[in-house]
Amino acid sequence: MLRKKDSIVMLIGGESSAESTDDTKKTIAADGIVNTENAVDTNDEGFVNIEEMSSEFVLDMRYATSNNFLKEKVYSCAKCYVRKEVAEALVKANNDLLAQGYRIKLFDCYRPHSVQKKMWKIFPNPGYVADPKGGSIHNKGAAVDITLVRSAGGGVDMGTDFDHFGKEAHHSYNGHSKTILSHRKLLRETMEKHGFKTIRTEWWHYNFKSNGGYKISDFKWKCD
Repeated sequence: MLRKKDSIVMLIGGESSAESTDDTKKTIAADGIVNTENAVDTNDEGFVNIEEMSSEFVLDMRYATSNNFLKEKVYSCAKCYVRKEVAEALVKANNDLLAQGYRIKLFDCYRPHSVQKKMWKIFPNPGYVADPKGGSIHNKGAAVDITLVRSAGGGVDMGTDFDHFGKEAHHSYNGHSKTILSHRKLLRETMEKHGFKTIRTEWWHYNFKSNGGYKISDFKWKCD
């Protein structure tokens, strides 16, 4: 549920968050704002379908449904594309989790820049949706929104749902049970081990650390 009373202002998909004027520049750099001064790329070179890399992931692509904070479907179909280097790291992270009885479920992966524009058109609130003029690491194919599930089936309690806009989604929030905090810790430590970094306000969001060389893209995948 969107709660404007929360003191934290957040942009969807880990694109930005800022608590004060003094912290704004630092936070923007950490949370993934990118500049679209470079031309938006429409070439699919370097992108891979994660399901072609491994069949061990679970997909729950929320923006291919209306089960999201926009309450509207903005993807034509549920596919997860990321840069090849990102996919390889995700597979390694997932293999580590499988050995411990878990696996990764994906909520969002690469997001075409035109979809960012569509999100903005549906919900032009800079508190919750990134202005497409800025773009995001999702638009580069180097960010994912994920959670844990049991490898044998069944969900894992992470304390909040995906895209929960409140302090309960923050990594620093300690009001959850020890079990929930241990789940978040496992996901974070595993992802960081394989080259990802999170942001402080969204337990589900991970940027691949080597994303600086990728351009913002508007490549669109084909639906079956």
